[in-house]
Amino acid sequence: METEQVKCLIIGSGPAGYTAAIYAGRANLSPVLYAGLQPGGQLTTTTEVENFPGYPAGIGGPELMEDLRKQAERFGADIRYGEATAADLSSSPYKITIDNEKVIEARTVIIATGATAKYLGLDDEKKYAGMGVSACATCDGFFYRKKVVAVVGGGDTACEEASYLAGLASKVYLIVRKPYLRASKVMQQRVFNNPKIEVLFEHNAVGLYGENGVEGVHLVKRRGEADEQSYDLPIDGFFLAIGHKPNSDIFKPWLETDEVGYILTEPGTPRTKLPGVFAAGDVADPHYRQAITAAASGCKAAIEVERYLLS
Repeated sequence: METEQVKCLIIGSGPAGYTAAIYAGRANLSPVLYAGLQPGGQLTTTTEVENFPGYPAGIGGPELMEDLRKQAERFGADIRYGEATAADLSSSPYKITIDNEKVIEARTVIIATGATAKYLGLDDEKKYAGMGVSACATCDGFFYRKKVVAVVGGGDTACEEASYLAGLASKVYLIVRKPYLRASKVMQQRVFNNPKIEVLFEHNAVGLYGENGVEGVHLVKRRGEADEQSYDLPIDGFFLAIGHKPNSDIFKPWLETDEVGYILTEPGTPRTKLPGVFAAGDVADPHYRQAITAAASGCKAAIEVERYLLS
């Protein structure tokens, strides 16, 4: 298998990866970045980004990521297509296999592989992507002011998103598969006390409908062991809040993760337990999951790499 030695390897091309590449490039570290399966990351599935500082009129998600990529390339980052398929972090230089065919031996590694929102797996979720289907209320809630939306999920995230959306929308339905909420008591109370939120227990969303975007959801309600009732509920937006899966599987044998798979770092830093290996962006962030926080952690990771190489 072909091998190549690099000083700084960045895995992933969302705001964290590209920002790390900008900083590492300006520090003359000749970073090599592999863009992964979804170049540009989760933001490429977002139509309009309105909360990234510096864009008063908003900017398209793909456009923002394209700008970040060009900026990284301007400072000498070597951006390549390819996916990290295996990792050996047993000793330095660390070995990362790309597309099962090439091994990069890196003195430092920035893991910025992100997280993937979980979907129900309905064809309609793909069909209406960016046209009423979203997995991020803080990203897209603003577009549903005074409209009717539904949130799917029964945990803390779902309750949080429903509460956030209730501040914008005229009505929020919380679609819960089980007859109870899994969320913490505090979050449950917040939902039950909000007059704008209606919880639909023992409901399953089985499809969406609409001409030029989501106009409603097909629901199935369980009324007993064998008794189900199907009906359509008119809505303008369909939000998924059933969790995220961090893209950390190949690193798990070497790094510490939480029970979901988020890489654990030293609090307030991107440092992992391995010297010279850093984690930035959503792969290490179960809490905020915003482009701006990912970008900030990419900046920190690159600065850490520079200091590590100097020492």
